[in-house]
Amino acid sequence: MKSVLTALLLALLVGRVAAAPPQLRNHPEVASTIDLLERWIGATMADRGLPGLVIAIVHDRETLWMRGFGFADMERKLPMQTSTVFRMASITKTFTATAVLMLRDQGALRLDDPVRDYLPWFRIQSDYPDEPAITIRQLLLHTSGLPREAAFPYWTDRRFPSREDIRTTLPEQHATYPPDTRYKYSNLGIALAGEVVAAAAGSSYEAFVQERLFAPLAMSSSSVFLTPEQKERLAVGYGRRLADGSRERSPETFSAGLAPAANISSTVEDMARWAVFHLSEDSTAAGQPLRASTLREMHRLQWINPGWRSGRALGFSVSKTDQRVTVSHSGWVGGYRSHLVLSPEERTAVIVMINADDGDPEAIATRALAMGAPAIAAALQSPAPEPVPEAWGRYLGTYMDPWGWQTDVLIYRGRLVLYDYSYPPAEDPTGSLTDLTPVGDHTFRMTGENGNGELAVFELGPDGRVARLKVGENFTYPVRNP
Repeated sequence: MKSVLTALLLALLVGRVAAAPPQLRNHPEVASTIDLLERWIGATMADRGLPGLVIAIVHDRETLWMRGFGFADMERKLPMQTSTVFRMASITKTFTATAVLMLRDQGALRLDDPVRDYLPWFRIQSDYPDEPAITIRQLLLHTSGLPREAAFPYWTDRRFPSREDIRTTLPEQHATYPPDTRYKYSNLGIALAGEVVAAAAGSSYEAFVQERLFAPLAMSSSSVFLTPEQKERLAVGYGRRLADGSRERSPETFSAGLAPAANISSTVEDMARWAVFHLSEDSTAAGQPLRASTLREMHRLQWINPGWRSGRALGFSVSKTDQRVTVSHSGWVGGYRSHLVLSPEERTAVIVMINADDGDPEAIATRALAMGAPAIAAALQSPAPEPVPEAWGRYLGTYMDPWGWQTDVLIYRGRLVLYDYSYPPAEDPTGSLTDLTPVGDHTFRMTGENGNGELAVFELGPDGRVARLKVGENFTYPVRNP
C-alpha cells in the first residue's frame, strides 16, 4: 500500500503549472513554505485518491503562486492546469453581493430597502405578519428567514427551476423565521438578490456581472453561463471515491433560475484576480469596479453567530481564530468543490478548487493561509536573510526505504529538515518536520520537537552524490530522477 501511495504522489507532478514568480515569491521564507505546501498537498491527494486540484496564493496585488495538481480528466489523462475551468457553485454568491454593492454605490438601491420595492411580485406566506418587510441586506446576510431553497427538489433530480418557475411558486412557500432573527443559509434568498440586481440595473443579471465585474477585472475565462470554449476547458467533476477506489463522473448541473446563487464558472487564474480585487485598498486602480471603503464594508462582521467566533458579512462568512480574522466562502456542486479565504489585515488570500465531491478545499486553503501569511510577513520584514550553507544542496531530495516509505530532505525557513510522510498526512505538515543540526561531516543530529537525538548521516558515493541516508541504524535511498 505504501508503494502505491508513493507512486500516486509522484504521478501528481504531471499537472504542475506554476505562476510567474514575483520577487516576493523567490524569498526563502516564502519559497520554502510553498515547497512544503506542494509536498503536503501531493501527499494529501495521493492518500485520498483525489483526481485534481488547483491552488493560488495571493498577496496584495500579486499572485505569488499558482499550481495545478493531478488531472482535470482522469480517463483522458488531461493534466490539471491553472487555466482549467471549474464550477464555482456558491462562491457565485460573492459576485452577486458585490453587484448589489456596486448598485448601492451608484444610488440605484439601498441595502435596507424592502425587496418588494424592486420585485413587486415578491410574496411569501408567513406566520409573522407584524414583522417588518424583508430587506436586501437580509438577503445578503442570510437573515431573511426565507426557506433554503425554491419550491423544487433540484438537488435530488437536478432539474433546476427557471426564474419564472421561482417567481410563480414563491407565494406557495412559507417563511421559516421572522426576518432578522436568525441566520439561515438560503440559495433562494441569493437568487432573489440576483433578481434585485437585474431590476435595479435594468439589464439581465448575467450581462451586469459580465460587463461590470468580469470585463474590468480581466476575468476572461469566467461566465455566469458557460460558453462553448469555456466548456471545452471544464474539469470533469467526480463523485466520492467508492469502496473499490473508483469514481463516477458527476452529471452536469445547470442552476438556471438559481444562477445568482450557484452558477458561475471560473479558473484559478481568474479567481486570483477576484481575490486581488477584494484585497484592494486603491480605489483609483485601473479597472477597479468598487471603492476600497465599500470592500471593507462588505468584509465587516454584520451578524454574529452564537459562540461569538463567526458570523456573516455582506456575501461572505467571517471567522476569528487566535491568529487572524478571515473572510471566506465555499462552493460545492456535483463534482466540484472550492474555497476562497481572505485575510484582509494580512493582505493575503488563498483559493483552492478540487474536482471531487469528497475533496476538502477549505482545509487545504486554511492551512495554506496559516503557513503562507506568516512567511510573507517574515519576508517583508527581512528582505535579505542570511543564506543557508551551500553544502546543504547535495542533501536535498526524496529518500525511500525498502518498504516504500518516503522522506524528504528540504530547507524550510532557513533550516535543514526531514519531512516524514505519514498516511493519512498530518493536518499541519510543519508538525511532521524534524530539524537536522550539523555535528560533523555530512552528519546531523535529529533535533526540534520531533527529534529523537539520534544521528542522520548522509553517506556519499564515489561521484560525490548521496548514496544513502543512515537514520539511526537504518537506511533510506535517494529517489533518482531518470
